[in-house]
Amino acid sequence: MMDFHTFFKGRNVLVTGGLGFIGSNLAHKLVELGAVVTLVDDLDPGGGGNMFNISGIEERLKVEVVDAGDIPQMEGLVISQDIMFNLAGQTSHLGSIRDPLQDLEINTVNQVKILELCRRQNPRIRIIYAGTRQIYGRPQYLPVDEKHLAAPADYNGVSKRAGEMYHLVVNRIYGMWTAVLRLTNVYGPRMRVKDERQNFIGWWFHQILEGEELSVFGDGQQVRDINYVDDVIEALLLCSMSLVAEGEIYNLANDPVILLDLARLMIEVNGGGKYRLTPFPKDRKRIEIGDYFGDYNKILTQLGWRPKILLRDGVEKTLAYYRQYKEHYW
Repeated sequence: MMDFHTFFKGRNVLVTGGLGFIGSNLAHKLVELGAVVTLVDDLDPGGGGNMFNISGIEERLKVEVVDAGDIPQMEGLVISQDIMFNLAGQTSHLGSIRDPLQDLEINTVNQVKILELCRRQNPRIRIIYAGTRQIYGRPQYLPVDEKHLAAPADYNGVSKRAGEMYHLVVNRIYGMWTAVLRLTNVYGPRMRVKDERQNFIGWWFHQILEGEELSVFGDGQQVRDINYVDDVIEALLLCSMSLVAEGEIYNLANDPVILLDLARLMIEVNGGGKYRLTPFPKDRKRIEIGDYFGDYNKILTQLGWRPKILLRDGVEKTLAYYRQYKEHYW
């Protein structure tokens, strides 16, 4: 396989959700590789979009502040694109419970609109969709592979499952190039950490840097796998340039970690801090899935991807970033 620089240099790449956590980290890498980058983001206050996320590369890419599902505003943006990383979406599980119709609109209806626009204007575009391990729900076995039953535990898992299926169906019906990466818990610089809306890990970074106790729900023995954002970016790039990835679904995953051990590691790396065990809030208890960690053997075998960043190193990098740029994320 050709290297990233050779493949991406001069290619037109569109990133939806491009000012958010993963999208902006991807944008930094794409600019470094010489791609011609366009970011689409609506900067919804409830999302992760943040103009500071592209600090240092603002002049080297194009930003369109529009809703990816607003087709009149999206008209023409996809015509000349070679690749689209479709990262725009609602990722809040509690948010999906509180407003399921908005969740449906963003994660399902908007995805159909985007795909139909691409089909009409640029059916040869390669589309990589950011899915989620949340579609599996409570695991029936561990580690969870791509053949595991999809039984989402909340509305967000249902809407994301529908979104990924629409991407795969346009491949089957129209021959459009699509692929799905099911992401697990992702952490690192540029994520939303000012509240608990997007993920617990971001909020833990906020709490530890504020000198607050980390809130660990239940007995803290729940198992998860988490990926540092740089590893996720590499997976997205590999997927987009690999012919064998067309029409495929891939799990991203990592070695399992007990959440209480994660909290202790963060405190150790930070040089201080405390945690407290607290009962699950009722709304979270209803959608808690128990232990989860995934099987990434398929993407390892087919694309050669594996997580590289050690957990301790990722925590160190993330803490250092927010210490330096705290004012832009609080």
